[in-house]
Amino acid sequence: MGLHLSQIDEADELLTNDPLALLIGMVLDQQIPLERAFAAPCELARRLGRSLNAADLARADPDELGAVFSQQPALHRFPASMAKRVQSMCRLIVDTYDGNAARVWTTAADGKELLRRVAALPGFGTQKAKIFVALLGKQLGVTPPGWREVSAPFGDDGSYLSIADIIDTVTRDKVRAYKKAMKAAAKAQAV
Repeated sequence: MGLHLSQIDEADELLTNDPLALLIGMVLDQQIPLERAFAAPCELARRLGRSLNAADLARADPDELGAVFSQQPALHRFPASMAKRVQSMCRLIVDTYDGNAARVWTTAADGKELLRRVAALPGFGTQKAKIFVALLGKQLGVTPPGWREVSAPFGDDGSYLSIADIIDTVTRDKVRAYKKAMKAAAKAQAV
């Protein structure tokens, strides 16, 4: 089984097999369609002409990296700020995890530590961190003790609340329907 977030085979294979690509996609997953966010790491690697490497991205010239993100079609709605955020995340991965993105989760003792580590990454708030922990647990077999509790409600079995639940186009559409209903409910509350 592999991830199916971008709905593009090559990009989803990269997300499945490259922890840094998955983290970059997660950082970019805001204010653009999720498929575009999770296809972006594959496109970034293509534009760079090499595989993604945290140390290379961390030490890249910020203006040059911003230009790569801005090349049309841009990798994000806000390419310059997202290039900075990705670079900041890569610096943290280099400084804290010896440049190995997978160590964010492979060396976490339990769910609480995993959530704390993910939430400390640039571009990850509490909710996004919970969703990412749920994605790791539900789809990639990263299940340290307590992962499901710290990722609630996104880690719950049988839910369709987030990208953690997307395994195909049917589940993607269920997640979208849930999000649409939540936005409508919030809008009705605001009136």
